[in-house]
Amino acid sequence: MTEPNPDLLPEGLEDRLPREAAATTRVMRAIQDVMHGHGYDRVLPPMIEFERSLAARMDGINQRRMFRFVDPASLRMMGLRSDHTPQIGRIAGTRLAGAARPLRLCYAGQVLTIKGDALDPARERLQCGAELIGADNVAAASEVVAIAIEALQAAGAQGVSVDFTLPDLVDTLAAKAFPLAADQIEAVRRELDTKDAGGLVDAGGAAYVPLLYATGDFDAAIAKLAAIDAGGALASRIAALRAIAAALGGAARLTLDPSERHGFEYQSWLGFTLYADGVRGALGRGGTYRIAGSGAREQGGEVATGFSLYPDALIGLVAGEEAAPDCVFLPLGHDRDVAARLRSIGWRTVAALSEADTAEALGCSHVLEGDEPVKR
Repeated sequence: MTEPNPDLLPEGLEDRLPREAAATTRVMRAIQDVMHGHGYDRVLPPMIEFERSLAARMDGINQRRMFRFVDPASLRMMGLRSDHTPQIGRIAGTRLAGAARPLRLCYAGQVLTIKGDALDPARERLQCGAELIGADNVAAASEVVAIAIEALQAAGAQGVSVDFTLPDLVDTLAAKAFPLAADQIEAVRRELDTKDAGGLVDAGGAAYVPLLYATGDFDAAIAKLAAIDAGGALASRIAALRAIAAALGGAARLTLDPSERHGFEYQSWLGFTLYADGVRGALGRGGTYRIAGSGAREQGGEVATGFSLYPDALIGLVAGEEAAPDCVFLPLGHDRDVAARLRSIGWRTVAALSEADTAEALGCSHVLEGDEPVKR
C-alpha cells in the first residue's frame, strides 16, 4: 500500500504564501482599525477551551463541528473554537461582568471546524467581528450593521449588500396571529427555509405562505411584509427594520428575506448577512442574541448585538492586486547605520549574503548606493 505524501496538507487547510499573507494582514488590520475607531476594544481569547463552556454560551453551536480531545491535565473534554462569539460571551459574563454596559468588544483570529460547508470546503477560516453587549435595540443594531459595512469596505470589498431576516418570525406569529401546535412549528420553519409553498400548506402553515413572497429589494419586500395581516404582531419588527435601513443612509444595497433561518440559530429578533460584488458566498453574518451561562446579568441571559466577518474569499480576490513593496538591496559591506535609518523611515531592506546575490535575483526595487536608495 502506497503511503500518502507526508507534505500534503489535510483537506480544507492551506498555506498562505507571501502575497496572500500580506493581503491577509492588510485586510485584518483594516477591519480592526474600523472597529477600534468606533470604540471597540480587542480581546484575545485562547484557541482551546473546555468544550462545555464553548457549547453552553450560545444556542445553535454545533459541538459536532468542533475538534475535541481530552485534556491530560484536567481529564476534561476540550474543544478547539469553531466560533469566537461564545468566547466573547464568556469574557463578558465573567472577567468583564462588572464593566459598564453597553460593552464593546472586538476580535480577530482563526477558527477551526471538523468539516467545511457544502459550498466551502475550508476547515480553517479567519474570523473578525465585534460584539455590543448589553444592548439589542434599534440603535445598537444600526451601529453594528453600519460598522460591518464600513469594515468590509475598508478591507477592499466593492458593492456591499446586506440581507436582513427575522429569526424569531415563526415563534412570534405562532404565538397568536397565525397559531401553530408545538409539533407544527419546526415543520413550518423547515418549509419556509426550503421556500416550499406546497410543503407549508401540508405542514399546516397555509397562513405563512405570503412570507415566501415578501423577499428581495428591501423597500418592496418590507411593503409586502407590512401588508400581511398579522394583527399587529409584526408592527414593531417592521418599524425597527425601517429605522435601521434609514440609519444606514444608502451605505449598502439592502434586501430582505424575513423567513431565512439558516445560520441564524442563536439570533433573536434580527439577523443579517453580508455580501459583496465578485465574492462568492457570504462574507459575514450578524444579529441580536442572548448570552447564556453563569454570570449573565438577567434570567435567560444578557442581550447582545454583533457580527462576524469571514474575509478569506475577499482576501483571495484582493491578493492578486497586492503590490509588491519597494525594497532596497544592501550590497556586501554596506553602511549598517544608513540601512537602519532607511528602515526607521519605512523602507524594507534585503542584505546580500554573498557576491552571487543581486538586487534582481532577490526581487528588490532599489539598490543602496552610498547613503541613498536608487531605483534599479
